[in-house]
Amino acid sequence: MEDWEKAGLIAAEVLEFGKKLINVDVPLLEVAEKIDEKIISLGGKPAFPVNISINHIAAHYSPYPDDTTTFKEGDLVKLDVGVHINGAIGDTACTVDLGDNKELIEASKKALEEALKMFVPGTKIGEIGKVVQNIIKEYNLTPIINLTGHQVEKYNLHAGTVIPNYDNGDPNKLKEGQIFAVEPFATNGEGKVIEGKPSSIYKLMEIKQVRDPKIRKMIQFIAEEYHELPFAKRWIVKKFPNANFALTLLEKEGISVEVVYLRTLLPMDKETIKKSVMKTNRVVIVEEDTKTGGTGAEIGMTIVEECFDYLDAPIKRIAGADVPMPKAPNLEKLAIPSVESIVEGIREVLR
Repeated sequence: MEDWEKAGLIAAEVLEFGKKLINVDVPLLEVAEKIDEKIISLGGKPAFPVNISINHIAAHYSPYPDDTTTFKEGDLVKLDVGVHINGAIGDTACTVDLGDNKELIEASKKALEEALKMFVPGTKIGEIGKVVQNIIKEYNLTPIINLTGHQVEKYNLHAGTVIPNYDNGDPNKLKEGQIFAVEPFATNGEGKVIEGKPSSIYKLMEIKQVRDPKIRKMIQFIAEEYHELPFAKRWIVKKFPNANFALTLLEKEGISVEVVYLRTLLPMDKETIKKSVMKTNRVVIVEEDTKTGGTGAEIGMTIVEECFDYLDAPIKRIAGADVPMPKAPNLEKLAIPSVESIVEGIREVLR
């Protein structure tokens, strides 16, 4: 348990440090970077990008590389800090009030205190949610039902079992040796959050083969440095300045892209392709091969045969020029798809 205790102690110290940084007109990015530095200086690593969520944003906002947002008078700021030591995670949070939100803070704090008293083996999970719900309602507020506490394991921030903020009737019981982050959320709103866009927090879900050596190097770094833990775009951009440039351009336009990297053509992962088409209803095929007789033609035909009815627009193919690949780097650059051509192709299928 030594690593878990050390991670918890560092997280607690960093949380107190971070609270003092939050003041009117201070940039969120400045606070986030100082917190990152503090974690590392104390011998830990961030378990996830620090969350600095303001007002109606309940959770999971972390500043972008060029974020210019500042704290304002009246803001209600949720600060969530994570630290890990060899994968053992300390996760802790608090609320900083730059306005007059006393009851919201008191309700969440009291709910947390009472919930923690119930964390002994044998307690029914639904009973914990019931206590949280009742206390928050005593303040004429509403618990957020789709944000929860969560079990943590090594390199796994959300390990399965959740701790609800309302009585969900879960009869499962707490077990010896489990570790949880307990997170009561109170609101004067409806009690349910919706997902917002864009996001600057990412997680490596699966490693697949890619041709571009720069991308391979970036993925290798992410896998070795963060394992299965979330990471921030700003961390990656510092080490790989051109990382995800095309996606960044599209995010600014409110366009979300799902990327499917195929490991092989034979066998072809048709099921993954079909799920993606069913989800997005549009397809852009990008390849460095020539367009005439290229592998993209085979992929495109497979999509037509397997899931044509799900397409809302013609398939767009972006490929290399129909010429022998030049040896000169400047000419090679002209012969393969550019970021600009990919972005424009995606825009085209959305028109």
